[in-house]
Amino acid sequence: MHRIAAVLLLFCSSALTFAADWPAWRGPTGQGISDEKNLPTKWSAKENVKWKAPLAHQGNSTPVIWGQKIFLTQANKGGSERSLICFDRADGKQLWKKDVAYTEPERNWDQNWYANASPVTDGVRVVVSFGSAGLFCYDFDGKEIWRRTDLGKVEHPFGNGSSPILYGELAIQWCGVNEKGRNYLLAVEKKTGKTVWEKDEAFGSWSTPVIAKIDGKDQMLLGYSTDVKGAPIDKSGFLRGYDPKTGKEQWKCQGLNSYVYTSPLVGNGVAVAMSGYAGSSIAVKLGGTGDITKDRLWLHPSPATQRVGSGVILGEHVYMVDDEAVPHCYEAKTGKDLWKEEQKLRGGNTWGSITAADGRLYLLMRSGVTVVMAANPKFEILAENPLDGNQTNSSIAVSNGEIFIRTFKHLWCISEKK
Repeated sequence: MHRIAAVLLLFCSSALTFAADWPAWRGPTGQGISDEKNLPTKWSAKENVKWKAPLAHQGNSTPVIWGQKIFLTQANKGGSERSLICFDRADGKQLWKKDVAYTEPERNWDQNWYANASPVTDGVRVVVSFGSAGLFCYDFDGKEIWRRTDLGKVEHPFGNGSSPILYGELAIQWCGVNEKGRNYLLAVEKKTGKTVWEKDEAFGSWSTPVIAKIDGKDQMLLGYSTDVKGAPIDKSGFLRGYDPKTGKEQWKCQGLNSYVYTSPLVGNGVAVAMSGYAGSSIAVKLGGTGDITKDRLWLHPSPATQRVGSGVILGEHVYMVDDEAVPHCYEAKTGKDLWKEEQKLRGGNTWGSITAADGRLYLLMRSGVTVVMAANPKFEILAENPLDGNQTNSSIAVSNGEIFIRTFKHLWCISEKK
């Protein structure tokens, strides 16, 4: 009897720990959705700040959190030193920092932005992509477990962006985007770094793959554009679904006709993918195989000026804010924009992805202001929370009642005083 009770206690403790962690880009499911309750809704540079930790260099990645440790990437100007930093969640103190040297030239939109990919962790190891420098794995004490420096360079004037994901015993990395070089999916053993499978694609994107259960089976979704900005729809790129165990393609849906930065969204049997740079967006009913373009629910040829951050699907609605801070609430089945008359959000433009929790949508603007909206077809702004005016291209991470915000100069922990 005591043994059964102990097993149940261990199971419940593990479940609670997982629920409170933010282990990857866009959280446990890669969809930006948290089951947290009673998160802070109001703060400033002085109000509800538990701590802020200084950062030596800029970076666009989002922190990931497991237990009492926070992991974040940064790179120096020019990207010759790319780092994984571990912070103590209690007070923001730096516990360790591991640097990777990379001296070869790498094209980028900004010479300060060589840390765009977020780490991923399973509570034992941390896997991080440093673009052309390779894929690295560390334990929780900062000891290097393995490295892959043979993956090829990222060759694009916009730089790299895709974060690694974990699936079972695999670490999966989208290796791109490359204008001239190879674009491919790579799965390695997360314990050793040895290649398990590779899948080449004709074109690239800055998107991060997501895992979703479709008809009772795990699938991996990733969107690609073509190499021509604003290509005709019949010559455009695809949203694709793969078997994450093997990399074999299961289905594809055409309709992405410009650069793809956002991650795919999945909910209620529907997948949504969006292009950037005034490109198209699509929604498709899931469950088919092969070319399922015929199952497309809607296609918006070019409804937004630019999309960098990803949205969320909640119930029957898709929430999205484009680069110029115009909010959208689409009906998932029809694509009708219920917020089309709404004005731009205050706080400048945004590259952040929406984080949804407890009926709220949290969105980080580039000015460092976090806009909190109601997750409701009726548009409502609940709060606008500035910090100290420092720029950020990152997104909100949440864990155990606290909010973590990365700006160019600090990592902030927002916690409501009890």
